[in-house]
Amino acid sequence: MKSAIVVGATGGTGSVITEELVKRGIPTIAFGRSRQKLEKLTARLGNPSHLSIAVGDAFRPDDIAAAAKDTEVLFHAANVLYHEMESKLIPLGESVMEAASRLRMKVVAIDGIYPYGRAQTERVSENHPKQPHTRKGKTRLAFEQMLFADRWNQTKVSIVRLPDYYGPTANDASYLGSTLEAIAAGKIAFFVGNMRVPREYIYLPDAAKMIVSLADHEEAYGQNWNIPGAGLISGKDIVRLAQRASGSSKPIISLGRIGLSLIGMGVPVMKEIVEMLYLTKEPVVLSGEKLKRQIGELQATPFEEGMRITIQELQRRTLNG
Repeated sequence: MKSAIVVGATGGTGSVITEELVKRGIPTIAFGRSRQKLEKLTARLGNPSHLSIAVGDAFRPDDIAAAAKDTEVLFHAANVLYHEMESKLIPLGESVMEAASRLRMKVVAIDGIYPYGRAQTERVSENHPKQPHTRKGKTRLAFEQMLFADRWNQTKVSIVRLPDYYGPTANDASYLGSTLEAIAAGKIAFFVGNMRVPREYIYLPDAAKMIVSLADHEEAYGQNWNIPGAGLISGKDIVRLAQRASGSSKPIISLGRIGLSLIGMGVPVMKEIVEMLYLTKEPVVLSGEKLKRQIGELQATPFEEGMRITIQELQRRTLNG
């Protein structure tokens, strides 16, 4: 890969992908709406000479195309608010694809597991049927179909699918983001879903390493790829590791259907999570066999180490304002 642009560079996944590209010495453009956030990102990465920023609106293909000129790969890490997914996800993707098609760029789109629906096998491979039964799952499947549509015949697309994730850059787009922020701050925290059922989570810096490695393979395009985590872990064990790292033991409140619905009367995004609660009871666990055959050994930071690094970084940011 000679050069790249990351659309949505200041988000949870976009920032770690940007960081990984920079670490590999790849000339990179960080694209986002907020100059302040982009400048904060470049400062955190040490203001490297091969990282530049571009301020623009990802819903405007002209903005993306102007910023992405002469770059080879576009990482689509921009997202929409959870409760706006049905109305805005596909228009956002169409904007990205229009810009990439004009410039004949390759696109790596970051997505999740919703299109699979309920797991029909113990480990979900890329060949698993896509039979979503939720509104968000159906929207995500339509998003995939749009990305692979024939009208974008001037570009090549790869979709990488992540399970729920955590890490220093994770935010409210992740079920664990606000939970770990509260634990790091020594506050009462909420945990979405059943805390006893082991589920799959990926440490975001691991995901970035595998995504960037995959993007360098020409044969990776035109396909879906599952990016698995380091195994399964229950909510109780997540809390135990996070509290050990933070030195806090404030209560953790588990939120189910009723709790989310009540909070959702004031916070729309929480109400929108209700239909996805099946994932907290019937986890979808990704198979990484196809990915391993393509890129070799997979990244899998142990949960204890990943939680410790995440909590310590969140605490450091709080102290530094």
